[in-house]
Parts: sequence; structure tokens; C-alpha cells
Amino acid sequence: MLTFDRLWQDKRDRVAVQIDNLIVAGWAGRDAHAIEHHIEELAAIGVPRPSTVPLFYRIGTGQLSQTTHLQVLGPDTSGEVEPVVLSLADGLWVAVGSDHTDRKAEAAGVALSKQLCSKVVGTGLWRYDEVAPHWDSLILRAWATIDGKRTLYQEGAVSGLRSPADLMQRYSNTATLPPGSLMFGGTIGAIGGIRPGTRFEMELEDPVLQRKLGHAYDIEALPVVA
Repeated sequence: MLTFDRLWQDKRDRVAVQIDNLIVAGWAGRDAHAIEHHIEELAAIGVPRPSTVPLFYRIGTGQLSQTTHLQVLGPDTSGEVEPVVLSLADGLWVAVGSDHTDRKAEAAGVALSKQLCSKVVGTGLWRYDEVAPHWDSLILRAWATIDGKRTLYQEGAVSGLRSPADLMQRYSNTATLPPGSLMFGGTIGAIGGIRPGTRFEMELEDPVLQRKLGHAYDIEALPVVA
């Protein structure tokens, strides 16, 4: 069970939610040429090409966390900020999350690498209907602490990603998700390239309604032993 603080209009409440279906949408950018360029870059370092784009990875729900202290195996993992859509009995809600991924394992298989790290989601929710009309105005932002320095790691509008409506339609052939489903909606490029850090801070900003969702977690790399 996860606990969320929901904010909509002038109302606020707290809900406990059981997630039955966790999906990570990969290769979710709108620009097909940019996606192909990224695929070729990753292929050059041994990461297999996706079978299709976008691609939807089913992740074990036990991997979903709201932790502020994430333990990972080895030094080769990193976070990436993403918009998150959560389906509840009373409709769709929006959160911010991090698809934390083992980058070394990506060379063996992206699906495998997705399963090796927890997916971290913040505790705040907005009603999707309130942001859908100006969805492309939302801004993703992340900071990573690298070599002891807090660094702006990602920043950009979600307009570079496929909309939740597009992803949900492609995934389930409907304009929504079954209640209890949570989908990570893709990420934007890392400033200066993908690299590990010891802390990850993420933010989803709504400049139209002047509010932000945020979450942060420290990263502890456990030793790899044989």
C-alpha cells in the first residue's frame, strides 16, 4: 500500500492505494528522429534495440516505493524524472516519479535492468483533468548530487514526450487505465549525459496553476560480491 496526498481545486485529502499493475513506458518521446538517434547511441555501447516504440515494460509492483533512502547494487545506477499517471476509482491522477535503472545491466537487457531497481514515486497527486488542457506546459526537472555537488541533471517540458492519453491508448486501447494501475510516462535527456549520483531530487512544475510536485531520495550503493 502507498499513501498519497491529493490536491485538487481547493480540496485536499490523503488516500492509501494498492497498486496492482505497474507499467514503465519506454522510448516515449514524440520526435521519431530523436528516438532513433538515441537508440543508435545506446546500440553503440551494447544496449539492444527496442522491438517497438513506445515500449511498455511490466514491472513487479513490489518494486514501487516512496522511499527517501534507496539501496541499489553497485555504482552503476541512476534516476530519471518522469510524469506518472495513477488510476483510482474516481479517475486519473498525476504524480512525479523516478525510473531508477541499473545502467550496466541495460547492456544485457533493458527489461532486466528495469526490474533491478525500485521505481520511486512522490507522495503528492494532482487530478489529471485539471492539467490535461495545458499538459504540454508542465516542466520536468531533476537534480543529482554527483561527486558531492548538487547539479541540475534534467530540465524540459513534457511536450517532448507522448501525452498520457496517447500512451494509455497504445497500452490498453482505451483512454484510461484500470483502477490500481500506475504508469511512468517517459523521460527527457540528461544534461551532460547519464551518470550515477548519491542523491536524486525530482520535480514536476505546473506553471499555469503555479504549483509543483516534488520528491527526493538518497542513494546507497551496496557492494557487489561474488
